[in-house]
Amino acid sequence: MKKMFTKFFSAAMIIVLAITSFAVKAQTASLTNTTATSFAATTGATANSKATVHPETTTTDPKTEIKTAAKAADPDTTWKPQRRLWGYTFGDFYYEGHADPTNRGPESMYNGVPQYRNAFQFRRLYLGYDYEIDKKFKVEVLLASEPNASTGVNGTTSIQNGDNLVDGKMAFWIKNFNLRVRDLWTGTDFVIGEMSTPGFALNEPGTNAPVSLSEATWGYRSIEKTITDFHKNNSYDIGAALQGTFDPATKNYGYVLMVGNNSQASLLSAANANTGFYKIFYGDLWGKFLNKKLYVDFYADYAKTAAATAVIPGQEHNMFKIFASYSTKPITIGVEAYTQNIASGVTNSATKLPEDATVKGISLWAKGPLAKNWNYYARYDSYNPNSDFNSADSYSINTNYGSYNPTSKEQFYTAGLDYNPVKNVHFMPNIWAIYYQDNRSASTAGYLTNNHTLVYRLTFYFTFGK
Repeated sequence: MKKMFTKFFSAAMIIVLAITSFAVKAQTASLTNTTATSFAATTGATANSKATVHPETTTTDPKTEIKTAAKAADPDTTWKPQRRLWGYTFGDFYYEGHADPTNRGPESMYNGVPQYRNAFQFRRLYLGYDYEIDKKFKVEVLLASEPNASTGVNGTTSIQNGDNLVDGKMAFWIKNFNLRVRDLWTGTDFVIGEMSTPGFALNEPGTNAPVSLSEATWGYRSIEKTITDFHKNNSYDIGAALQGTFDPATKNYGYVLMVGNNSQASLLSAANANTGFYKIFYGDLWGKFLNKKLYVDFYADYAKTAAATAVIPGQEHNMFKIFASYSTKPITIGVEAYTQNIASGVTNSATKLPEDATVKGISLWAKGPLAKNWNYYARYDSYNPNSDFNSADSYSINTNYGSYNPTSKEQFYTAGLDYNPVKNVHFMPNIWAIYYQDNRSASTAGYLTNNHTLVYRLTFYFTFGK
């Protein structure tokens, strides 16, 4: 008992004397000698034994010791991990002034909307969370709800093809959920999970991903998708990607390579012939020139799918796209052009043989400031679903790519104003219109006369947390 008490007392004395040595700097040397003598008397050690030398009783400046200890515990006090909840939404009050009576444009948000229908309509709601595990690893989560205005040609209230529950209410679904490894090697990030593809919106400041692809540069996704997104190319997918820059210091040139399921967020069975055995490959090269006023982006993808029938061979589709924009103070202009081959995409009704379909499209837009808090934007798209179409023939559809229809050419128009009273809040009156023209000649069976859809909208758009 006595021995245990002696050890406890000795330890207590060491702690008390250590605190005293920091508080009374002028007496450090004297206290050190006293401590050594006391410790020797208590434990039986000699005054000059190495066992009596403790860091707590040295003459080092205690302020320096405190700073050194703090630095060792946290070598980088400048880095603060990102924990960001963010979101945005856009929608409209819309009035459909004219509807195509033949209900063309299956890829349009207003397909099936009756003429003169009007409503307040959300078109997108995003809720995201960014979490940095440490400086190397980052997680991105994004929930989305993207309903459309399709409410049935007969004017009923049933919702068709929207992100809705069975009772018609809006529902969130998982659009992005991925892990980013920063600088797998200098200038290149590795990303795995569900993510944006390099065709559209990779806009990740603070990473090695590009920040100026076509959608981000157009800047008015709240008005309409880019032309390739509109016509159902994948804007996001589940897979893995390398996102990098060739010049990490300036980030003027870069690339993206990605392989994905080609299923977007759909949980299709592994036995599905189009997604269970094949993958889609994405590639992108981008660069900034002329003091970053000129932006150029080259994109390509390739996907193979199973044969549609015993007669129709294995199908595939691939896209090549170029996007360029030029920004100066009064105006920014952009052009996006693409071609896409869909192998065995259609069957000619005359020859009964499958044929390739070649899609061609071009989008031209301009935007800029008008006055304080006011901007303008205007855009024109031309889309031909099959430039190899023989106007004297009719075709049946083999491919399941998007909502593909080879018979109707489309010309899309939009223009409007952007009132921005405060940062991240926009009110945008605009017109939205598509003109439809049949690829078939007037004497061919099934020919439809030219017509259009015209919608007047007051669009609202706001963000938070960014």
